[in-house]
Amino acid sequence: MIDVDSALRAAGLENSHVRDYVRHWAELTGAERVEVVNASDDDRLIREALEAGELLPAGEGRYYSRSHPRDTARSEERTVVATNDPEDKGEYNNWRPASEMRPMLEERMAGKSAGKTMYVVPYLMAPPGSPLQAFATGVELTDTRTVVLHMIRMARVGVQYVNELADQDYFVRGVHVTGDLDDLGQGTAEDQRWFVTLADERTILHYGSSYGGNALLGKIAHGLRQATYDGWASGTFLAEQFLLLGITDNETGRTYHICGGMPSASGKTNLAMILAPDALGDRYQVHFYGDDIAWLRVDEEDGRVYAINPEYGAFGVAKDTNEVTNPTAVEAVAEGTGTIFTNVAYNEHTQDLWWEGRTKNPPADASGWRDWKGALISERSEAERDEPWAHPNSRFTTTLANIPNIAPDYENPKGVPVDAIIFGGRTRDREPLVRAITDLAEGVYDGLTLGAEATFAAEGTEGVLRYDPMSMRPFMAYSEGAYAAHWLKIIGSAEDQPIFAHVNWFQRGDDGRFLWPGYRDNLRPLLWLMQLRNGEVTGRQTPVGVVPTKEELQLEGMDDLRPDDLDTILSIDIRRWQQEMAHREQHLSQFRDMPEAIWAAHRRVSAALDAQGS
Repeated sequence: MIDVDSALRAAGLENSHVRDYVRHWAELTGAERVEVVNASDDDRLIREALEAGELLPAGEGRYYSRSHPRDTARSEERTVVATNDPEDKGEYNNWRPASEMRPMLEERMAGKSAGKTMYVVPYLMAPPGSPLQAFATGVELTDTRTVVLHMIRMARVGVQYVNELADQDYFVRGVHVTGDLDDLGQGTAEDQRWFVTLADERTILHYGSSYGGNALLGKIAHGLRQATYDGWASGTFLAEQFLLLGITDNETGRTYHICGGMPSASGKTNLAMILAPDALGDRYQVHFYGDDIAWLRVDEEDGRVYAINPEYGAFGVAKDTNEVTNPTAVEAVAEGTGTIFTNVAYNEHTQDLWWEGRTKNPPADASGWRDWKGALISERSEAERDEPWAHPNSRFTTTLANIPNIAPDYENPKGVPVDAIIFGGRTRDREPLVRAITDLAEGVYDGLTLGAEATFAAEGTEGVLRYDPMSMRPFMAYSEGAYAAHWLKIIGSAEDQPIFAHVNWFQRGDDGRFLWPGYRDNLRPLLWLMQLRNGEVTGRQTPVGVVPTKEELQLEGMDDLRPDDLDTILSIDIRRWQQEMAHREQHLSQFRDMPEAIWAAHRRVSAALDAQGS
């Protein structure tokens, strides 16, 4: 029997409630030893991981890891929110009774850390001193060293965060046990994996993975699912899968802050890390705050909505990241940054890295290159020749401080005031470049009906969206109707409310080409939105919001933009919108207790479309 108390005492962990929790799980999982982790342990843990072959060097000050080939992505079907109240069940949260899930996970985890170290990772998911700090403290127990190294990059890690708790018992209890990845029946009827957030018990139990959000419990499980539930239960804040950026106008000296949600593959990370286009670079400077999570609250002093990024790092998708699509990210993961790459291609001779989209073509000389599974590219058969070198969900993990345009006040405990909340999905038609929404209920309604096009052509429903409310579909922790009401309550309590907007960079012409160049030029519609909020432009009112006139957009340097394309992306296709409204009604009808204000917004938009279309 290991002496848990001696190990915790020696590490300076004084919180008796944390010690009781560690002792219980060390005994249940059968861990051989216990080690408390602080951020200052990173260098030592890196050396140990290199010596053990868990990491490989990827140039100076960068590292490479390869996950189990069956453990490469989040598993939504095995991800559950469990509570003790059936009223928390929603359409998307895979709700189960806590009384069923806790014993199931305890049974699976029992004895599964035998012979392993249990790492105790106390962490904070907020800038120290934040008004939301009480909801941000957690302790993850994990049996995997690489998980610890990722957590050090993604959260603020140290025993002080649990020792200094005002309520010593109020922290998120997270337990991650990897299990035997060779024998978990992944993707079969005998699948043993479960990733469970016991939201009303503030406990997270994940079994059967050591990758990404399945294992980094501070990120999605705490930062989104648990925090979403806490924000609702306390009635004090929103926790959303949102980017957060700042735009400074060097001419006026004013800085604006924009946050918002976009479904997968809709450009969220690229927008979060955007730089001003060259033609506007002297006037505007863009700062990065976060690309994945924002917590929003209303400040009692000035009545404005404030946002923080609770994370300390970025866990980015490597695919298609390059100097054109995201030069900010490329610089953030350069040598010397301590970045950890997972499941990209690796050259064992040169320590170089490559992934699809890094360059137009893979390296011509395949010598020494191994794919994400560890197989030599040079030994591939003819049938394997065109298989990806990197996994599509390959990742890089780096701290926020490495991002070259990180906001100077990114650790401001108060957060930053939010001027606009935007939504955006990948839509080939109907959605204009930008449309502003000045009504709170219609803005929340727009977020609840956010979606991106899926490939439904084979089903005869081409162009139908896969709805992803607020981009939170995989992260909902309670029922959607209550979620909508909470949004109306929190944002509605602000005296100075943000403007809402919907953006779309992905309209296509009949020949399939994109009508808007995207990337750095995506700053231009955001600048128009800020001018609209300030009353500097008026735009053109449509049934679905205010769109810019051509003259109002700052288009300097866009000589290749065709006038007819601009006309198209600033227009509203009434017929297509009327079709969309029927789909929206069907989508919203599946949610119980949807507030009447949301239905009234739906009816107003429908009536305005019908009036203009008649």
